[in-house]
Amino acid sequence: MQFIDEATIRVQGGKGGNGTLSFRREKYIERGGPDGGNGGDGGDVILVAEESLNTLIDFRYQPSYQARNGHGGASRNKTGAAGESINVKVPVGTTVVDEETQEVVGDLSLSGQTLLVANGGGRGLGNAAFKSSTNRTPRKTTPGQLGDVRKLRLQLKLLADVGLLGLPNAGKSTLIGQVSAANPKVADYPFTTLAPSLGVVRVAADASFVMADIPGLIVGAAEGAGLGAQFLRHLSRTRVLLHLVDVAPEDGSDPIDNALAIESELAEYSESLVERPIWLALSKVDQLEQSQLDQLLADFAEMFPDRPLYAISALGDIGLEGLVRDLMAFLTEEYLLAREDENHAEYLEELEARISADVWDHSERMRRRRAGDAEAEVEADDDWDLDDEDGEATEVIYVRD
Repeated sequence: MQFIDEATIRVQGGKGGNGTLSFRREKYIERGGPDGGNGGDGGDVILVAEESLNTLIDFRYQPSYQARNGHGGASRNKTGAAGESINVKVPVGTTVVDEETQEVVGDLSLSGQTLLVANGGGRGLGNAAFKSSTNRTPRKTTPGQLGDVRKLRLQLKLLADVGLLGLPNAGKSTLIGQVSAANPKVADYPFTTLAPSLGVVRVAADASFVMADIPGLIVGAAEGAGLGAQFLRHLSRTRVLLHLVDVAPEDGSDPIDNALAIESELAEYSESLVERPIWLALSKVDQLEQSQLDQLLADFAEMFPDRPLYAISALGDIGLEGLVRDLMAFLTEEYLLAREDENHAEYLEELEARISADVWDHSERMRRRRAGDAEAEVEADDDWDLDDEDGEATEVIYVRD
């Protein structure tokens, strides 16, 4: 199934039912009073977080959702039936944004969580509702109100415990394929991974965590270069970032320089995101001599003294067991600490809010840039059609030497 992490939909609440104009007419009752009933309320549109979904592709084919209208009232003071609400299922981790106001409507981060996005219209009143001591035979009714109409942008952020970070072809897909049941495409060329993938890493029968792999980042990713920038939001909800660094890049570049460049891009994307724990894993270490590896580990330890550092090879099955075991222990410790320490839990919640704000700001900045580029292209195309000052079209003469 194709992975789609952004979609735009239109939602509309149902119209309320109209009130009815009616008077009681029965045998032996010459002048019965008003008995027009009220209409029913229109149905609502509700988003529901569904754990089994992991893409927004369905909304590409069905972008419009409308709840049922309420039924009109009837004589004998019968109230019309309310319109049926509709539940629209979205993946867990979906953020909902109002396209008109650019405000975040809600964030569906838990399975079964609901979000009301379009209210149904209110019911109309029948003439019986307007009966009073001074007006015994009212002929006034009101129509049902229209439901809310909104255009919403859905953005999906995958929920994972560990997020893989690194340059293209750093070995991220190979790693997640080795330690989990995920089956990503693996090849010996950059940008093999075109969409995020998730894998469950099972350490023991009762101990597991979720790992996320996103397309590789390149220099300039924070400003839209490459494929990874559009998927960086999926790292915002991870609890640990695992940065894979190729120890023997094919282009001969320095691994430390590559690591610094990627983390610089990450900081430019979100200053708060780099506050997450970042672990370093030197990958493909089976391609180095032991002395070379020892020197490289020493250089990385000096450059990143506060980072957990590992030497691994996914294909050679080197260092994977220890890395996975330590990640599981750290995640368990973090979970228990958040439960027992209120201050730590508040910090994590505040950090999550800051990261979400950074992600949103970056998304809006890129959206405005794309809109500006598109407008500039249109203006450039229009310039080709402009006549010169004399009112004649510009003539281009090709001369062959």
